[in-house]
Amino acid sequence: MKVKMKTRSGAAKRFKKTANGFKRKQAFKSHILTKKSAKRIRQLRGLKMVDKSDEAAVRRMCPYI
Repeated sequence: MKVKMKTRSGAAKRFKKTANGFKRKQAFKSHILTKKSAKRIRQLRGLKMVDKSDEAAVRRMCPYI
Protein backbone atom coordinates (compact mmCIF):
# COMPACT_ATOMS: atom_id res chain seq x y z
CA MET A 1 0.00 0.00 0.00
CA LYS A 2 1.38 3.37 -1.02
CA VAL A 3 1.41 6.12 1.56
CA LYS A 4 -0.08 9.44 0.50
CA MET A 5 2.18 12.46 0.64
CA LYS A 6 1.15 15.24 2.99
CA THR A 7 0.59 18.72 1.66
CA ARG A 8 2.37 21.52 3.53
CA SER A 9 -0.68 23.42 4.73
CA GLY A 10 1.15 26.75 4.87
CA ALA A 11 2.24 26.40 1.26
CA ALA A 12 -1.24 25.34 0.17
CA LYS A 13 -2.58 28.63 1.53
CA ARG A 14 0.10 30.72 -0.20
CA PHE A 15 0.16 29.29 -3.73
CA LYS A 16 -2.52 28.68 -6.35
CA LYS A 17 -1.99 26.58 -9.47
CA THR A 18 -2.54 28.22 -12.85
CA ALA A 19 -2.08 26.98 -16.39
CA ASN A 20 1.40 28.54 -16.53
CA GLY A 21 2.67 27.70 -13.04
CA PHE A 22 1.88 28.97 -9.56
CA LYS A 23 0.72 32.41 -8.53
CA ARG A 24 1.71 34.01 -5.24
CA LYS A 25 1.15 37.17 -3.23
CA GLN A 26 3.76 39.92 -3.36
CA ALA A 27 5.85 40.25 -0.19
CA PHE A 28 6.44 43.48 1.81
CA LYS A 29 2.85 44.67 1.42
CA SER A 30 1.17 43.71 4.70
CA HIS A 31 2.28 46.28 7.29
CA ILE A 32 4.65 49.20 7.97
CA LEU A 33 3.41 50.86 4.80
CA THR A 34 3.71 54.45 6.01
CA LYS A 35 7.43 54.68 5.28
CA LYS A 36 7.02 53.15 1.82
CA SER A 37 6.37 55.47 -1.09
CA ALA A 38 3.12 55.39 -3.02
CA LYS A 39 5.01 54.23 -6.10
CA ARG A 40 6.56 51.34 -4.20
CA ILE A 41 3.22 50.26 -2.71
CA ARG A 42 1.55 50.53 -6.12
CA GLN A 43 4.22 48.33 -7.72
CA LEU A 44 3.71 45.70 -5.00
CA ARG A 45 0.03 45.42 -5.93
CA GLY A 46 -1.38 42.31 -7.53
CA LEU A 47 -0.24 38.72 -7.80
CA LYS A 48 3.09 37.49 -9.12
CA MET A 49 4.15 34.18 -10.58
CA VAL A 50 6.52 31.81 -8.79
CA ASP A 51 9.93 31.78 -10.48
CA LYS A 52 10.86 28.73 -12.55
CA SER A 53 13.72 27.89 -10.16
CA ASP A 54 11.26 27.66 -7.24
CA GLU A 55 8.49 25.74 -8.98
CA ALA A 56 9.93 22.32 -8.12
CA ALA A 57 9.99 23.20 -4.42
CA VAL A 58 6.38 24.41 -4.52
CA ARG A 59 5.34 21.26 -6.36
CA ARG A 60 7.00 19.11 -3.67
CA MET A 61 5.27 21.05 -0.88
CA CYS A 62 1.88 20.84 -2.62
CA PRO A 63 1.77 17.54 -4.49
CA TYR A 64 -2.02 17.56 -5.02
CA ILE A 65 -2.59 21.16 -6.10
